[in-house]
Amino acid sequence: MTAPNAMTDARPRGGKFLTFFLGDEEYGAEILKVQEIIGMQPITRVPRTPAFVRGVINLRGKVIPIVDLRERFGMPPLEVEGDAGAQRCIVVVHVAAASAVVPMGVVVDRVSEVAAVGESDVEDAPSFGAGVRTEYLLGLAKAPTADGQGRVRLLLDIDRVLAADELAAVAGAAE
Repeated sequence: MTAPNAMTDARPRGGKFLTFFLGDEEYGAEILKVQEIIGMQPITRVPRTPAFVRGVINLRGKVIPIVDLRERFGMPPLEVEGDAGAQRCIVVVHVAAASAVVPMGVVVDRVSEVAAVGESDVEDAPSFGAGVRTEYLLGLAKAPTADGQGRVRLLLDIDRVLAADELAAVAGAAE
């Protein structure tokens, strides 16, 4: 049995994406899933949540769970110095859970741009073998650069970034 991923997902993969960086890698989230971008603010830690759940914030009277994408993807923590720390921000997205849409904040290193990605510029994620999960990727988008070399943006299916049981834990943290 294969895991669901971009190859088995029939929905279109092109469109507008908010692009952001984690380290040197550029990611994209569908712009229609993005509510807003806010600066870093104090996060209240919630006991007994997964390590990638930083806690919750009060955003205009609504409690929003905050997930650190670096931690979620198993990346080393960012050394917060100078400009690197100043560019970190929270992207508030709407994540589809069982029967509701849950607003959630994701911590990113820096936001890049809103990019229009053509469907012909998106390729399926390659198979890395058993044990490597790629179902959270809509695909890999080829993007031109000034030097003509090009780069790859990892397009995230924000609804799949968190598994159902982990999403339930995060949603529970906000209650």
